[in-house]
Amino acid sequence: MTFDGPLTVPATLAGDRVDRALSFLTGWPRAAVQVLIEDGAVTVDGNVVTKSHRLQEGSVVDVLAEPDLGGDAPPTPDAAVPVDVRFADDDVIVVAKPGGLVVHPGAGHAGGTLVNGLLARFPEISAVGDPARPGIVHRLDRDTSGLLAVARSAAGYESLVDQLARRSVERLYETLVWGQLSAPRGVIDAPIGRSEARRTRMAVRSAGKEARTGYRVVEVFETPRCSRLECKLETGRTHQIRVHLAAIGHPVVGDPSYGGAREPIALARPFLHAATLGFEQPVTGEPLRFDDPLPDDLAAVLAALSDRNS
Repeated sequence: MTFDGPLTVPATLAGDRVDRALSFLTGWPRAAVQVLIEDGAVTVDGNVVTKSHRLQEGSVVDVLAEPDLGGDAPPTPDAAVPVDVRFADDDVIVVAKPGGLVVHPGAGHAGGTLVNGLLARFPEISAVGDPARPGIVHRLDRDTSGLLAVARSAAGYESLVDQLARRSVERLYETLVWGQLSAPRGVIDAPIGRSEARRTRMAVRSAGKEARTGYRVVEVFETPRCSRLECKLETGRTHQIRVHLAAIGHPVVGDPSYGGAREPIALARPFLHAATLGFEQPVTGEPLRFDDPLPDDLAAVLAALSDRNS
């Protein structure tokens, strides 16, 4: 079914969860509806909600993006997709994702994703979490490189999801932005939701989901004027770091979606790398922490800037 506009909740669906009700009203698979909700693309009476939100008769449900209806077939193993495993035990796998690799199948990416490669090496994850994106508990944008935790067991999945919800997972990113920030440290606290102007993008919106990004200035370059930052995710919204930094006037270098693609620095992707990942081992509670150095393309940009500014 095509979504033709806001839907008013009938009495028969009062008290139902929004994901179930929207699936019933539209005919879309419930999993596809839940992805939309997680991305902040579903509102009730103008407010972004979680999938467990209970509806009231007369409430207005709106959808700000198209669902992925690519089919119900689960992803298949593909040994041709390289997987850089940095750690693996019975419950969790930590991988280093290169820039340009999509994490899981979706619209426009039926195969060739990280999940397809993981299934070839760890077939047991097919029974973990969402069948459409097995083992996946958090994501990196296609063009973002760096560390990603993948659940290998049901216990691993439950624990990692809980740790992310409690915001106890340490996630540090390295980035390069345009300009010089007014303070050496800070926190950007601004809700993020689907852009009303361009639905494939996110934006700071009062009706969006809570989002907090901490930053620390590591280095400042004068020619061209830009700053190397370490960013700490306190929440995990889609495009969060990119949106937040653009919102304060310092877009990520190389980011065409949010105003960061500029002539002085030629870069084929946003300068954004998930450099540090820390969490508790899902069963033993042992603290685990991993670091990943900048990949060659981003390291080369910093080296050229250092040479130019020396």
